[in-house]
Parts: sequence; structure tokens; C-alpha cells
Amino acid sequence: MSEPPGIRYYDLRHVRGESTLVDIDNGSVESAGTSFFNRAILRVLGPHGWGILQIDNFKPASWEKFNALLDSAAKLAAITGQDVNLHEASQRACKVPVMSEDPRGISIEEKTSLLAEIERAAALPEVVNRRANYIERSEHVTFSDSSGHEFSYEICRSGFNVLAVASRNGTMQMGYEREHSIHGFDLRHRQEYGRNAAKVAVSLLDAGHAKGGRMRVVLDPELAGVFAHEAVGHASEGDLVQEGNSVLAKMTGASIGNNRLTIVDDPALPEFGFEPFDAEGVAVQRTEIIRKGVVNAFLHSRETLAAVGNGIAGHARAMGAEPPLVRMSNTYIENGDSTREEIMEACKNGILLKGSRGGQVDPGRGVFQFNAEYGYLIERGECTTMVRDVSLSGDILSTLHGILLCGNDRAMHPGYCGKGGQSVPVSDGAPHVLLDNAVVGGSGVD
Repeated sequence: MSEPPGIRYYDLRHVRGESTLVDIDNGSVESAGTSFFNRAILRVLGPHGWGILQIDNFKPASWEKFNALLDSAAKLAAITGQDVNLHEASQRACKVPVMSEDPRGISIEEKTSLLAEIERAAALPEVVNRRANYIERSEHVTFSDSSGHEFSYEICRSGFNVLAVASRNGTMQMGYEREHSIHGFDLRHRQEYGRNAAKVAVSLLDAGHAKGGRMRVVLDPELAGVFAHEAVGHASEGDLVQEGNSVLAKMTGASIGNNRLTIVDDPALPEFGFEPFDAEGVAVQRTEIIRKGVVNAFLHSRETLAAVGNGIAGHARAMGAEPPLVRMSNTYIENGDSTREEIMEACKNGILLKGSRGGQVDPGRGVFQFNAEYGYLIERGECTTMVRDVSLSGDILSTLHGILLCGNDRAMHPGYCGKGGQSVPVSDGAPHVLLDNAVVGGSGVD
């Protein structure tokens, strides 16, 4: 049976599953529970733009009932003034990695007990506050569209965070560790995460202060990965390019770094940001945003690829049954051929920045500022004094040009990325990276 007239295309994405949360604060279980969700989103492309219906407690219906939903969405599409076109795209699914142990088979009592062990491990002298939380979300996703494509998958993501705050003479410092995975239950034998968070917090009480200025900087894999995600990844998102809010918008084919630099987004990589297909049913694949120092491709939905070109669809993502947005997944700087020791030796004198405590980026103006968790002064190629309250800032293009060496020790770090009111799982990573003439912010004085 055909759909109502005036519909150029439609798709239906149904997401159901459960979410488990455990929160422990200073030895006290603040909350522990499981909630369930069942929601669908129907998108109809009319003569011009989209009509969208979001349906709670969705149940697959007969064609007559579904036809009524199509008709309602088509009426919404009819009043949309924006002209939308969709690029042709390969629509298929890849396999979800097999889990080593399904978290859903573990009782919430056992999860709480194991998380409590991690939280207690952070109880070192001078630690005055501890907090740990566990999050687990399993989703069963089905997708179908008017072109006859039908896909489904089930995935379970789980992980934990632990925070320690140390205090001495009115000074407070924080240490933080996390682990999130799509590969199975990961709370067992993880007490070292709590101890490491506490050790960092206590060590930072004795850390010195770095003087700000321009200098050579070594970024560890976590902070270099944050740079790849925030400064380059967002600037490559097709909707921002289409809106003119990206410093990379008109730079396709331009050299913005040395030929050692390749930055990739790959939803098919079996890391925390993995997707077997995107929120439009499109096949996912590796996209080289920057290839050997040259702006190569943007990240796209079918809509932004039709409007902008130069790139690959398969990067439309959504939080549950929300409308798709162009999003990153697993974003990283590809390995180079230098060892960490060679990078430190090439730095000679400068600073090593480790970890991330957030920051901000303006992809339109092409500027950023990131706070490192801590750092070490580098003197004659060796790490010396630990320092705190340090940051990296500058403009994206100059910083990319300033990348001298990329290490061969890439590591990925999981997290969540927010955009348009939605938060989705991602991972970002890099090897150690050497920057020349980078802008470091510090609280030291001459």
C-alpha cells in the first residue's frame, strides 16, 4: 500500500530499552535503580521540509494506524518552509561487537557493591570528598523507511566515574577517573581507578604553578584527543559548515598542517561511540577529516551532504528517539611514527599537559581554550616539576600548523558529547603530540 500523497520520503526509528544508574557519595548509596523507555520518531519529508512526530510507548501498528501517523506528519511537513533534499546514500548495517559479559545479567546489588569498592579505594589521607557513579544503558533500535530498508540492532553501553577531592590549608584539588565500554561489564577489579583519582588529587596539593606564554607543548593522548574532537571535529560537522559556522568551511584541499597529521572520525570503530548504522539507516565508515595535513572531508547527514557536498553521509546521530543531528562518533588523531621518548627529546624545554577538565571552542571563529587536568615541566627532554591550573588556548588553524610530531601510542578515551540538547556517547583519542609555539595559560608569576 502506498503512502499518502505529498510525501517524498519517510523513516521510522524505534528505540526501547532500559537504563540503570547507581550513585555513591562518601560511602553512602544516594540512588540505585532501573528505568525503562519506549519511544519512536517518525520523519516525513513533504514537498519542502520535514514533519516530525515523536511517539511515546510506541507499539507497531497496522498499516491503517500507521497511515494515520504518516498523514499527521505530512500535515506538519506541509507547513515547513525550508527546502530539504536528501543525498543518495548506502544503507546497511554492520555487526555489533560481542560482549565479554552482559551487564544486564548482573544484579544491581552486585553492581552497587563493586562500585562501592572503587569509591572506597579513593579514601586516602587528605581526601575529603569521594563520589562514584555507574551508568548502564541498553537499547534495541529498529529502523525502516519508505525505500524498503529495514535494520535493527541491540547494544549495551556501561561504565563508571570516580571523583576524589583533596584538601589542605584551604586549598582543594580534584582527581577523576572513568571507564566506559560497549564490550561488557567492567566494574570488577577496578579499585585502582579510585586510588589513582585520589593520588592525583593529593599530588596536586603539592604541585607548582606554571608560567603562561608561548612554548613547546606535549599533549598526552587524552588532551590531544579532546583537541581533535572539540577544535577539529565540531568544525567539520556538515550542519555547521552549511550555516557558515565553521572555520574549515571553505578550506577543502587546503594544507593546514604537516603531512604527519591525519584526523579521523569512524563510527564503525568498536569504541564507545560505535554505531552499526546511523540514525538515518546509512552505512557508517571511516572519514578522514584531515588527510596528511590537508582538509579532506566533512561529516554529514543525507541532508547536509546534499546541501554542502565534500564528505560522507553516515554521521547523523540521535539521543534515543530524538531528531538526527550531524554528530561525531570516534574521533582521533592517527598514529605517527615517533615514540614518546623521541617527542620529549624533540620538545627539549616546554610543558607536558595531561588530561582534560573541559573548556570551550568557537568553531566559527576558529578559537579554543582547554583546561588540562595537570602538567609537568619539561627540561632537557625530561619531565620534572608537576604543575596545576594550566590550559591550552589559541586558534585552530595556527595550532594545527604547529603540530610537529605525532606519536605511535594512540589511546582512546570515552565520554559524552552534547549538541542541540542531546547527549550521545563518543570517544576521542590521539597519540602524544608535539606542538610548537603553543599558547599555555598558567598562574605562575615572574
